[in-house]
Amino acid sequence: MGKKDTIQGHVVSDKMDKTVVVAVETVSRHPLYKKARRHVKKYMAHDEGNVYHVGDKVEITAARPLSRRKRWRVVGGVSSGGAVPGVGGEE
Repeated sequence: MGKKDTIQGHVVSDKMDKTVVVAVETVSRHPLYKKARRHVKKYMAHDEGNVYHVGDKVEITAARPLSRRKRWRVVGGVSSGGAVPGVGGEE
């Protein structure tokens, strides 16, 4: 088995119980015109303790299917210095 995928994004919804929606933004260049394009993809991620709220920057990792649309689990909050497990915006 290889290393699990981990990506960083911002929480855009926390209205569900034990679930957050994380928006991950990637930037790529158009192959012909070379203009930078933003792509935003939303992932539903498992948040066991309902710790994270809208606006928090989090890191998520791939997991086994938890429900019909949930395939990701929140690893921890991210500060400017790096990953900080268990930090949800309140400091």
